[in-house]
Amino acid sequence: MPGVITTGAHPKALWPGVHAWWGRMYSEHPEEFPDLFDEESSDQSYEEDVEVTGFGLAPVKNQGETIYYDSESQGSVTRYTHVAYALGYIVTYEELRDNLYASVSKTRAKALAFSMRQTKENVAANVYNRAFNSTYTFGDGTTLISTAHPTSGDGNQSNQLTTAADLSETSIEDMVIQIMQTENNRGMRISALPRSLHIPVNLWFEANRIYKSVLQNDTANNAINVLRATNVFPEGIKVNHYFTDTDAWFVRTNVPNGMRHFTREAASFDQDNDFDTKNAKAACYERYSFGMTDFRGIFGTAGA
Repeated sequence: MPGVITTGAHPKALWPGVHAWWGRMYSEHPEEFPDLFDEESSDQSYEEDVEVTGFGLAPVKNQGETIYYDSESQGSVTRYTHVAYALGYIVTYEELRDNLYASVSKTRAKALAFSMRQTKENVAANVYNRAFNSTYTFGDGTTLISTAHPTSGDGNQSNQLTTAADLSETSIEDMVIQIMQTENNRGMRISALPRSLHIPVNLWFEANRIYKSVLQNDTANNAINVLRATNVFPEGIKVNHYFTDTDAWFVRTNVPNGMRHFTREAASFDQDNDFDTKNAKAACYERYSFGMTDFRGIFGTAGA
């Protein structure tokens, strides 16, 4: 039967003399998806975030004229539909009885938990990996990073670096300036500031050279490193081992309701035995969702 672990799966386990069983258990990275999203719990099948517009600037009221009364409207609607992920294994009664090595049979649950954690990291990172892919859109009908996020009263807005560029001191400064010029849906400036820089492993060394050097990087001008001096990323540099684009990079901001993650059901592990076959079953299950509500919470570029 497909998916059933029998004595034939690893026949060496039936005989003494094996020094070590390897390949299943490795050290793993600490959880990285919490750096990418703000987490909340949910008690229903989906969650919805609904945008409501603010008011515009107040016009001059000339003497004797009536006050201008502004209105508001509903904007984009973002739905987080929680997706279930599950994985398990079946072991025959004979395999459990005849297997001579506890290191094989007793580490299966740990291996299953590892697979579930890896799944979650990949699902989370894929929101960023697909940031420029028009197949994957969000509540406002655009991609995660776009130059054409629609607003109700201020035309389109962008959370994409104006000129695509690889990671450098100059490109970071340009993105920070762009973040600090962020407007709401009625075209009024808001206090948007960078929080953290998110990079693939390929940019780890370059990011640290740029951000952590005391003086300006790659110059003999003896100028201070303004990025470090001003602590432009108060939450630091966050490397993600599941990013697939080697030169794309992102900056999360302090704007609320940006990158969001809902946990509907935390990971649970269950096991049971089948009466007819005497096979042992074990399975892990969890349900969650990842996405973006307000594009102002994330800025990025695909690199040059």
